[in-house]
Amino acid sequence: MATVRTAEAHWEGSLMEGQGEVELITSGAGSFEVSWASRANESDGKTSPEELIAAAHSTCFSMALSHGLAQAGNPPTSIDTKADVTFQAGEGITGITLTVTGVVPGLTPLEFEEAAQDAKANCPVSQALTGTTITLKASLAEA
Repeated sequence: MATVRTAEAHWEGSLMEGQGEVELITSGAGSFEVSWASRANESDGKTSPEELIAAAHSTCFSMALSHGLAQAGNPPTSIDTKADVTFQAGEGITGITLTVTGVVPGLTPLEFEEAAQDAKANCPVSQALTGTTITLKASLAEA
């Protein structure tokens, strides 16, 4: 069965001088202020579409990697993923770097790298972002 998740954005004013807010409707987890300055310069306590994409991508990738490892008989103890989404004013999103560290007993670094590459290619958020270059840095940590 399909699920639908909803967020709503409200914006007032022009792009450069305006400001807005994005609200996570489905979860009710909160509302977050946004502005052009917080997107193109320093965040100043506000979020941006790119930060929200980074949150979605790091979470989706971690879930996909955990699932793939478990399906292969190597359930992870932990997966920690950081997503860096690069935004260039006038160009848009120019790339995403996923950096993952996993604790997976019985797995070699090469096996972990292969599983991470598979998760990068197959997590739904990676698939939705196919117009963007996504790079991966994977490392296996000691248990």
